[in-house]
Amino acid sequence: MSLSITLIGGPTALIEFDGFRLLTDPTFDGPGDYQLPHVKLEKLTGPAMSARDVGAIDAVLLSHDQHSDNLDHSGRDFLKETKRVLTTEAGAKRLGGNAEGFAPWASTELKKGGQSLVITATPARHGPAGIEPLSGDVIGFVLESSKPGSRPIYISGDTTWFDGVAEVARRFKCGVVLPFAGAAQTRGPFHLTMDTNDTIETARAFADAVIVPVHTDGWKHFKQSAGDLRASFDTLGFGSRLRILEPGVATIIETAHRA
Repeated sequence: MSLSITLIGGPTALIEFDGFRLLTDPTFDGPGDYQLPHVKLEKLTGPAMSARDVGAIDAVLLSHDQHSDNLDHSGRDFLKETKRVLTTEAGAKRLGGNAEGFAPWASTELKKGGQSLVITATPARHGPAGIEPLSGDVIGFVLESSKPGSRPIYISGDTTWFDGVAEVARRFKCGVVLPFAGAAQTRGPFHLTMDTNDTIETARAFADAVIVPVHTDGWKHFKQSAGDLRASFDTLGFGSRLRILEPGVATIIETAHRA
């Protein structure tokens, strides 16, 4: 299994996995304000890499298209230059072009150089139960490589811990998990993405996976940081499973082998 992850900022990460290059929720704008219908979002830091630095990729994994902290102006331009954009069914209708919509548990396949990568959409809930009419549809992704010895990778998308995440853990024995954390809070005194407790629950469900959090820094409405996750994991005695990425640095991730 060959896996390198480069955190670009917020939810945006370049994943290089067994010969495939994938990008999660593209956000390449600099700091600034974004006015949404219900709230103004403030971006505090710019990306660690530009879209040009990323170069050609095989697919964008877009958890949803309606919020600026997951798809900003520069990110939308990036989509136009990408071979495939995998997202929600509703998002694909809004975006058009090369966007492909998937319901949870639907799959597609990428092929390159004799290798294949199966990508399965997974359930996500962007906040507490009942939030769906406000937050819209969201999905995560599981990546399964055809290369011998590889283990699946789970990318949660913007979600909290709920039964859908637990079901992903039951179906896939993932070696690496990328939770979208940060305890995002915009609409009220509840979180729209995983907080430290949710991330811990996720780590427990994927019992031996390496936990590589994204979506922890860079926006004012992210209420918990990567440092908060480090303190929580270390306190509970499984800090060795947590990999905090340095923005802009390609990081090799090694996983435990399964029999």
